Parts: sequence; structure tokens; C-alpha cells
Amino acid sequence: MLENHWYIACRSRAINRKPVALQAFGRHLVAFRDGGGRAGVLIDRCAHRNAPLSHGRISDGLLQCPYHGWGYDADGVVQNIPSAPGSGKPLKRLCIDASVCVEQDGYLWFCPSGEPPTEQPPAFPFLGEPGWKTFRMNNVFNGPVETCLENFLDCPHATFVHRFWFRKPTLKTVRAVVRDNDDGAEAEYFDEPRQGSVVWSVLSRKNATMRHVDRFIAPATSRVDYDFSDGRYYVITSVCTPIDDKTTRVHTVISFRFGRIAALVRLVFEPLSRWIISQDVRMVALQQENIER
Repeated sequence: MLENHWYIACRSRAINRKPVALQAFGRHLVAFRDGGGRAGVLIDRCAHRNAPLSHGRISDGLLQCPYHGWGYDADGVVQNIPSAPGSGKPLKRLCIDASVCVEQDGYLWFCPSGEPPTEQPPAFPFLGEPGWKTFRMNNVFNGPVETCLENFLDCPHATFVHRFWFRKPTLKTVRAVVRDNDDGAEAEYFDEPRQGSVVWSVLSRKNATMRHVDRFIAPATSRVDYDFSDGRYYVITSVCTPIDDKTTRVHTVISFRFGRIAALVRLVFEPLSRWIISQDVRMVALQQENIER
């Protein structure tokens, strides 16, 4: 995976008065807030005796090691050593690895290595806009990032893994146009069959046409748009963060515009979406197990 890009570490609300242990890119990390509310992501290892900082606490605005009390700021620089009270200036030679971080859309984003290519991560579409509702999901897949992305952007599997929910198991030629984008690629589908599908029966009126576009946004994001001619809209955006080479955490944001029935749509589709993605989690795990045996 490309490490000099933005990835999601965790929800912003998960970081409060205690440090949070994380795993990403095969490393153990710790997220915390300093005394000014600034978030930081550091390697979860004290420079002194290798104790896990995630087992420490926030003291005087610093992340305090549970072993000898060394205090770190959000840049990973040692600012306090209790056993050497007269040490004076920050001990930058004792700093630990810290990632560039930013909070956006309710998430703490980090760049695992080097500088990110943009000042801000890509924004989730329509999040917080008037007339739009949103819910979020967080799942761990037993498979690498590329397998997760392939699954999210793979139309044919829905006929079998999510049988009858999206598509009936009937044959019909569908036309697709693939385009290159500055940040990835997209495929737009035409003449998709929707008859007899539970999901489409609820989401769109009978005579409404649908514009369906699947997007890959490098290096680890998928976006699926369903734009209906009756003004309804449903978009699923999933950001993948590798836990290690074989495991991926996926943060999904689903936003939709359904007018006066939006509250009802959420009441139905939030639990349904969680159940549907659990089917994907199961299938990806079976696939990975079969690859490894």
C-alpha cells in the first residue's frame, strides 16, 4: 500500500480523555488528544523502555508513559521526564515516530509515512448538506485492501451473495463505460435490470430511471452512486485502512436524499446495510481462507 496518502485512523469521538490503541500497516499505534485538543497518532512504543503508550494516560496535556511517566506531545517529542526535572528544552533526539494528522468529517485521518499529497483528505460526498441523511459503518475484513475494494466495486457478486436483494439471477446484457479520473477510475452502467429486486423496489419509484456509477479513488477508497430521475439519491463511500497485509478496517459512510421518507429509509436501510455488509465480510473471509490453505 502507498503510505504517503490519507487513511482513517478512527472516529474523532473515539479520542477523548484516554489514549486509543490502533493497528495499521502492520504497526501498533496510539491516538490521543493533547491539552489543547489537538489529535496525534504516534508509534505505540516509549523511546525509553519500549512500554506501550496506549496503556498510559493524558497528564498536563501530554501522553504519559505508564512505566516512567515520560510525556509526549502530538508530534512525538518528549516534553517531560519526571526523573530528570531540570532537563529544560524538549528532547527532540528522544522523539518517536508521529504521523501527519487532520480531523475531517468526524474522523481522524493520518498519513502513515512522509507528507500527504493534499492538505486535506477527500471529503465524503453530501455529508451534512441540507436534505441529506447519513449513517456510518465500521467493519473489519479478513482480507487485504485490494480484495475489499474489488468486492465493493463488483456488481455480479450481488446476484449471488446478496441474492434477490439487489438483482435477480437472470441474464441481461448491461452496457458499461469506463473512464479514467485524476484520482482513479470510474465505471458507469446502463440498462441495469431492477425488476423484482427488494432494494430497488424500496429505493426508487417504478418508472424512475437510474444512473449508477462505481468509482475507485486511489489508493484505498470506493464510491458507489445511485442517482434516480425522481430526485432520490443513494451513495456509499468506503475508505479502507490496512491493519496488516491480510486484514482491513473499512469505514463506510452512506448518504441519501429521499425527501419526506428519508427517516423511514434510514430506519429500514441502516440495519439492512449492516446485514448486507456482513455477507461481504463472510465471503471475503472464506475467499482469504481458501487462498491461504
